[in-house]
Amino acid sequence: MSDPGAPEAASGPGPRGRRRTWAELLAGRVRRPKPGRERGQQVQAAAAQLLRRHLNLGQLLLEVEGPPAKLPLSRWMDRGRPGALIGSALRDQASRLGLPVAVLSSQTVASAFVQICEVHAEPSRGVLLDPEQRKKLFSLLEIAGHLLAHSMFSRLSFCEELWKVQDSLLLEAVWHLHTQNIVSLQELLESHLDVQVVVAWLFRNLRCLCEQTEESCQHIDISRSMLSDFVQMFVLRGFQKISGLRRNEAERMPQIAAAVLQKMLLFALETLAAGSVQEESSAHKAVRCWFSGFSGHALRSIISTDSPKRFFRHTLTQILTYQPVLKVSDAVQMQRDWSFSRTHPLLTGLYRRLFVLLSPEELVNHLQEVLETHEVNWQHVLSCVSTLVVCFPGAQQLVTDWVAHLLTRAFENFDLDSMVTVFLVVRQAALEGPSVFPSYADWFQASFGSARGHHCSSKKALVFLFKFLSDLVPFEAPRYLQVHILHPPLVPSKYRSLLTDYVSLAKTRLADLKVSVENMGLYEDLSTVEDVIEPHSQAFQDVEKAIQVFEHTGKIPVAVMEASIFRRPYYVSHFLPALLTPRVIPSAPDSRAAFIESLKRADKIPPSLYSTYHQACSAAEEKRPANVALGLKVEVEPSCAEGSLGLLTAALLELRAAMTDPAQYDVLSAQIALVSERLSSALGLSEDDSSSEVSKIQLSVLAPKLEQREQQVVDLLLTSFCQNLMAASSFAPPDSAHQFLVLWPPVGLLVEGPC
Repeated sequence: MSDPGAPEAASGPGPRGRRRTWAELLAGRVRRPKPGRERGQQVQAAAAQLLRRHLNLGQLLLEVEGPPAKLPLSRWMDRGRPGALIGSALRDQASRLGLPVAVLSSQTVASAFVQICEVHAEPSRGVLLDPEQRKKLFSLLEIAGHLLAHSMFSRLSFCEELWKVQDSLLLEAVWHLHTQNIVSLQELLESHLDVQVVVAWLFRNLRCLCEQTEESCQHIDISRSMLSDFVQMFVLRGFQKISGLRRNEAERMPQIAAAVLQKMLLFALETLAAGSVQEESSAHKAVRCWFSGFSGHALRSIISTDSPKRFFRHTLTQILTYQPVLKVSDAVQMQRDWSFSRTHPLLTGLYRRLFVLLSPEELVNHLQEVLETHEVNWQHVLSCVSTLVVCFPGAQQLVTDWVAHLLTRAFENFDLDSMVTVFLVVRQAALEGPSVFPSYADWFQASFGSARGHHCSSKKALVFLFKFLSDLVPFEAPRYLQVHILHPPLVPSKYRSLLTDYVSLAKTRLADLKVSVENMGLYEDLSTVEDVIEPHSQAFQDVEKAIQVFEHTGKIPVAVMEASIFRRPYYVSHFLPALLTPRVIPSAPDSRAAFIESLKRADKIPPSLYSTYHQACSAAEEKRPANVALGLKVEVEPSCAEGSLGLLTAALLELRAAMTDPAQYDVLSAQIALVSERLSSALGLSEDDSSSEVSKIQLSVLAPKLEQREQQVVDLLLTSFCQNLMAASSFAPPDSAHQFLVLWPPVGLLVEGPC
């Protein structure tokens, strides 16, 4: 009988016709081979990769000494030798997990790094650390430095972990990695494969850094150092001259650097172009801070290389070609608003910083190169010209030579683009005043007023000039049309019809604008005049300027002689009455008296007007004893139509003379009283009216509603103030002159009424 506990034999014939036992069946099975060494390594690698991806490395050290109360590495940072302890713990843990210790260390440090950035952080925290975060970060970086020194830290793995949580990183923390030689900024930026992601992250953080730098002074040194380091790195790497052998190797970093600089510049230009930039807006602050990074001080460490110069030239090109949507006709009409004083200070400040490394010759050549090869933004080109002539003392000659070269090429090739550039550049430079560039009238007369001008070379050249001027007429400001009419190009008699046709067209345009050709002043400054000045107001300024020229040359100014011939209505009706304002003639003739006598000898003053002037002056001399005690030079009421307004004008002139003569300082009070009396008379006020509050002239900036006489008085007083300021500045420093005139009495009279 068989053993009941034994398993039944398997079915099937066996030896001697019996079934085989279970043991026999097992012994007869074919055994599979054990896994080889290669297969085991693959499994181990797969397991390590699985652990690497899914382990919570922030809790890695929990197995060493139980759960910590703070950051996983915090208790190790506080030990006497944190680097050695952390290194030993990480080595043991890496051995237990089967991971390279460098990979494990870098991932653990990255986790702690991110946690430091997030501690006590608010959504609007900016990009800077608070003091507590900064202290913890320095301790962590000390540990990372120890691990790096003992070959227990993988920079590549560390960078990969940081990019996974890029939105949690603070720019200052990343900058400290660079300054502490843990991971350089270039290595971190190049570790990401997508350049656009890196550029977007940098742009967002740099803009936030600039805003935070301007808004808070708490960490101003750190933020400015950060900005300087970033700008230096971007300029150096983005505009370095790369050899052919290293081009592929270093291609990514120059691309990132150039793209970030470009993006920041476009942001700044868009902010300025918006036109509604508030001084305290975050965008304004960011632009101001970013432009400050282009100073020589910020770039001092790389100033010896060629990178800053290439960067400045590139940046200037980008500014000049930014959104070239304005046409030439727009520039002709609007360029007055693009002068140096009217351009946004941030843009003129950027120009000045870019000019630091570029000589005036290089700037002019670069401007010409950009104009020849690109569509340009005329507002930026012309504001750059204004900044150039204002900031460089020798720029006048350079611009003059440049314009002469362009003018020659324009007439040689009948090049309309060169002609447009000539007129726009000359007018823009002239807007900055005669101290930096000749007036437009002087340039136009010098260029086309003689037979030596390029326009006289042929009939084709004349047609080219007048066709160009005629095309400008619909867009011209009245003053330029007046210049062309009063100082016309010299034209041979057989081609006189070309000039007369243009003059007729220009006069028609002036008539449409209701502007008279004859009423243009002799010395009007096109840079400061928005609208046409009233002839009687301009005449007083012309007289003062003519007397100044006469004092220096001893001859009658050419402008006065020309006006007496070609512009006789203005000369007789406005200039001479302003010059011949009755006064007490001094015993020793002054410049004014000498100028009048010179005009009389040249037959430029009608005898009847000259006789009337001397009679009025004699009457003033007879009235003088009544005021000798006051030491005043009292004028008599002129016989001209000005009447009481002329008396006020004369009193203001005497006040100016007293203000500029130290010997008469003691009579200023008396002269002011005289001005007050004349002001009352000019306004038609009685003594009772002058003492009442009704006498106050109400000035409304939004909607001025003054009577004609009151408007004349206001214009006269404001003009006199400006003239007195210039006169005071001629004998005293500007600051002293400003203090001397800041409480100038007639301004009080203007606002509060006569004393």
